Amino acid sequence: MTALLTSLFILCSSLTIVFSGSIPKSRATPAWDSAYAVTGTLRLPYAELEEPFSAWYDGKKSRSRIDFYGGIVQTFMRGDVGEYGGTYKVAYMTNQTNYNYKRCFQTEGSQDAPVEAQTVLPDLTDFDMIEKSAMVDNVEVDVWYNEVVSGQKTSKYTMYITSDEQKPHKYEMYGYDSLLGSHFDKYYVEYHDYTAGEQPDTAFEVPINNTCDGFPGPGNAESRILLNPMREYINRDDSHHQEMFGKFKKLHNKDYSDATEHSRREAIFRQNVRFIHSKNRSPINYTLAVNHMADMSHDELRLRNGRRPSKGPNHGRPFNRDAYKSPMPDSFDWRLYGAVTPVKDQAVCGSCWSFGTTGTIEGAYFLATGKLVRLSQQELMDCSWGYGNNACDGGEDFRAYDWIMNNKGGLATEDDYGSYKAVDFMCNSRNVSGTVQISSYTNITSGDQIGLQFALFNHGPISVAIDASHLSLSFYANGVYYEEKCRNDEDGLDHAVLAVGYGVMNGQDYWLIKNSWSTYWGNDGYVLMSKKDNNCGVATSATFVQISK
Repeated sequence: MTALLTSLFILCSSLTIVFSGSIPKSRATPAWDSAYAVTGTLRLPYAELEEPFSAWYDGKKSRSRIDFYGGIVQTFMRGDVGEYGGTYKVAYMTNQTNYNYKRCFQTEGSQDAPVEAQTVLPDLTDFDMIEKSAMVDNVEVDVWYNEVVSGQKTSKYTMYITSDEQKPHKYEMYGYDSLLGSHFDKYYVEYHDYTAGEQPDTAFEVPINNTCDGFPGPGNAESRILLNPMREYINRDDSHHQEMFGKFKKLHNKDYSDATEHSRREAIFRQNVRFIHSKNRSPINYTLAVNHMADMSHDELRLRNGRRPSKGPNHGRPFNRDAYKSPMPDSFDWRLYGAVTPVKDQAVCGSCWSFGTTGTIEGAYFLATGKLVRLSQQELMDCSWGYGNNACDGGEDFRAYDWIMNNKGGLATEDDYGSYKAVDFMCNSRNVSGTVQISSYTNITSGDQIGLQFALFNHGPISVAIDASHLSLSFYANGVYYEEKCRNDEDGLDHAVLAVGYGVMNGQDYWLIKNSWSTYWGNDGYVLMSKKDNNCGVATSATFVQISK
């Protein structure tokens, strides 16, 4: 018993829990009210997300409703309609013709899977009371605990109930995998404003002004959890993750070295999927989706961000915006004019700086000659060390420009130099002929978005730097990307990309950005980056080149 309490104390130390003494285990578990309303917060520590919700529950009539983020997304579980019940989701949608309009999705229950009301309070049947009148968050609570062991995995569930009124206070899940030697799962549900008693019929009415239709997009497993997110956290339903991970491995040809690695990747995948779903329920104007990087940890994702801001000498020319007076169209896309090569994948190598560099040179060469060539990122990685670049360990575009200008013949094409290898390699520039030489380069700095637009329209695609450190960008799928946590100062820009256009979507101004994370990422490898507040620093450190005649 002492060991169990000690373990729980360590687990909950961050909650300032103080035990008043041990008591015998109790099997008289509390029963929740058959009807209630409650507000709360779902916390996902791995994703650093806090998701507020409001819930209405009527067990006797088998109906429930849960609103997320103040009603941005609403889910209804109605076991009292039709023969086997129905599930409904109401959310705001945006497409090419409509902006932020409400849409309703519906699925019907079946004889094998009838719809039941979804509670937000866990079933405590198998829980034991391990502490009475403990202090948690300055609230006196009774502590109920359950531990589940399945193979190598141990899951610990703790429910805190107020001692005086026996109301829900907090529910925790903490799990670890002995195969990995570390935790594999963690989340918390905090409860507020719990009110027991029958709830009005209006609380469970699906908005009648919406025509509900089938759920689009993902397969059955993901649809189940999208329509009823709380099932995963309250009912311990992990089946959708297992099914999705199986499809993910098959689609992206994932083959892990051993059982330990497989278990680790599956745990990371689960946390990333949770982040994607929770973020999509929040009030954002873009959508996230599972992509080929969904089994990568935060640290691994950041390794791809290979721009290393420095204070080294920059020999670029200053940009003179006053020299540009001609009007520009409201939208522009250099892809339509043949100035952009296909999207590539830099893989797990911090070589993004070389892709931004080649992209702007390819565009400038196309404007000068009418020829589109694929230039070699690998040559820049292998050969520009003497100018301060570090291949897979990061670099900057202006250092690459300096090397090109000092290399006889300039930069070679990919066909001449050899394919991109995603590893540090030996320089082979003496044995190949360069194709493109540049005479100078120009810096556009200080967040000058008008200047950047002038330069892009008149000089072709522009190498730009952004803050790409956020999970929301790693799993971006479509829409205009705006991340409140993004930095736009020079020191916060860790990734190099290519601006190839600009435009407006549903009243939101954006930059059209080509990335180097493959066509599995984003919108076929591209992102619409919001211009608002110079989000993520697109206009902070941009460059373009002048081709030698």
